[in-house]
Amino acid sequence: MKILVTGGAGFIGSAVVRLAVARGHKVVNLDALTYAGCLENLASVADDPLYSFEHADIRDRAALDRILAVHQPDAVMHLAAESHVDRSIDGPGDFIETNITGTYNMLEAARSYWVAQGKREGFRFHHISTDEVYGSLGPEGMFTEDTPYDPRSPYSASKASSDHLVRAWHETYGLPVVLTNCSNNYGPFHFPEKLVPVVILNALAGKPIPVYGEGLNVRDWLYVEDHADALLLVLEKGAMGRYNIGGENEARNIDLVKTICGILDQKRPKETPYANQITFVQDRAGHDLRYAIDPSRIRDELGWRPSVTVEEGLERTVQWYLDNEDWWRALQNRDGVGQRLGTKG
Repeated sequence: MKILVTGGAGFIGSAVVRLAVARGHKVVNLDALTYAGCLENLASVADDPLYSFEHADIRDRAALDRILAVHQPDAVMHLAAESHVDRSIDGPGDFIETNITGTYNMLEAARSYWVAQGKREGFRFHHISTDEVYGSLGPEGMFTEDTPYDPRSPYSASKASSDHLVRAWHETYGLPVVLTNCSNNYGPFHFPEKLVPVVILNALAGKPIPVYGEGLNVRDWLYVEDHADALLLVLEKGAMGRYNIGGENEARNIDLVKTICGILDQKRPKETPYANQITFVQDRAGHDLRYAIDPSRIRDELGWRPSVTVEEGLERTVQWYLDNEDWWRALQNRDGVGQRLGTKG
């Protein structure tokens, strides 16, 4: 299979590219290399004959048409997106342009290509989205594929909009699509603005470890390599429609942070526990209380379950950051890294 992956130099996208190449697929990585894009994430496959790179922006329709015509993929995996909630609070415009207009451009380019190919059977447009489109849960319940949308941030609203566009292009034009909505990812190559890498790097630097509110917000944590495995499985064997992908690892933010600190105490001990650096800060505007995914459909139809527990995944992740200081040191001067964002709400 030849797969066009948008956003393949990002955190999740690069995990998909690495795994797809390892499994013998040809992969074309289309990425604009904005602040969170890192070609270093793909060093292990950069010279592989199965891998190629196209520096392009999904907002550039002419570039998309050219790339599809030249490479003629069997499938598109659309991961390119602005994804940081705090950044969406400070600057929602980029999220509207990339996540909504960019997805529209991808859909139209893919539809034109599919039609020009004679509506080739087997072609798929796989749109990768988030559980945040469903809104916030209380202490009970889980998101299913039928949960009504209720986005609460500019980020989740833009992703919800892109999901609706994908569904509409299937219903209106017959474009063969599959959507996946995932829970919170973590793991190697995670850009240092999200919770897990911020905790690790602030701890190592002796800086305060910021925790929003009282740290009681609950997330379902999915190891990124498990997610990549699920995405490729859905692309290859899933039915058209939607699959929720969860880690089956719910944890409160404060407990996750303390777990990371405990791992660091063992792996890089110092005179005082890392947990002493935990600092509670003003909560994020519109901070959803809890996300939790019911993964029954992907488990029952495709036999997929996550293989990594949150404890094992966090241990692997901490070790990766300890072993790859050159990677994250090179990102410290990028826009927003090490700064508190999302305060303009």
